Amino acid sequence: MNDTLTRAALRATGLLPLSLLQGLGAAAGWLGALLPNGHRRISDINLRLCFPGMGRRARRRLMRRSLQETVKVALECPWVWRAGRETLLGKVRAVEGRERLDAALAEGKGVILASPHLGNWEVVGLWLSHHYPITSMFRPQRSKALDTLMLTARERFGAKLVPSDASGVRRQLEALRRGEIVGLLPDQNPGKGTGVFAPFFGIQTNTPVLPGRLAAKTGAPLLFVFAERLPWGRGWRLRFQRAPAEVGARDAAVGAAALNAGLEACIRALPEQYWWSYKRFRRRPEGEPRLY
Repeated sequence: MNDTLTRAALRATGLLPLSLLQGLGAAAGWLGALLPNGHRRISDINLRLCFPGMGRRARRRLMRRSLQETVKVALECPWVWRAGRETLLGKVRAVEGRERLDAALAEGKGVILASPHLGNWEVVGLWLSHHYPITSMFRPQRSKALDTLMLTARERFGAKLVPSDASGVRRQLEALRRGEIVGLLPDQNPGKGTGVFAPFFGIQTNTPVLPGRLAAKTGAPLLFVFAERLPWGRGWRLRFQRAPAEVGARDAAVGAAALNAGLEACIRALPEQYWWSYKRFRRRPEGEPRLY
């Protein structure tokens, strides 16, 4: 799809009611769970690995629900990116644990916020940037049209987006030293030299070391945050959870294990809204066979 068609499709999708988009997502996800495809295959592998004791019927039900929720994210994002400030903020129906964020900020060392692919992470960034100064990392998209749209949408409430490279890390360190928030994703496969293997659902997983290094260097506390999707287009509930203190350990492997433990706790609280169709276990320790 060329850039013109991409922009037109995203704008048209963003004009539809949120409840309709989520309904379409539920239908498309149900179909995706029924027919053979890569997303279904990867989700099934991941769920088998992460929930080995789960029965076949329960696992298939979780796979179907997760595919439905994943398609909902894709369809509702154009709506989120287009919605006005009052409209979007009005869809955040509740915020659980905000006192944890405010208490962490009061320590004066800044706060590292890790937002996993759970619920709708786009809502998280916009809500935060309305209420607090925040500097978040951004990885360029393959589509230039999508890249431009996402950058403009994510920054429109005041967020600062920085590249996911050394210059971006420097700017995040500067933000922490000002006592501000920095945002990052804790569950993407890190590039060569930027990750270590640590347990995640009992599986050795390539895990980013940046969150732990930022915490160790600055003393900033790390919290997890995600936006739980509410049914029938009602909106979202934001939930903040404090990460284990060991995230900031000097030993990168210890910090990565603590990061994954906190991430796993978030996912277990809302497993159907996690992005199980992502190849999280793509890189394996030397000598281990491929999982996908």
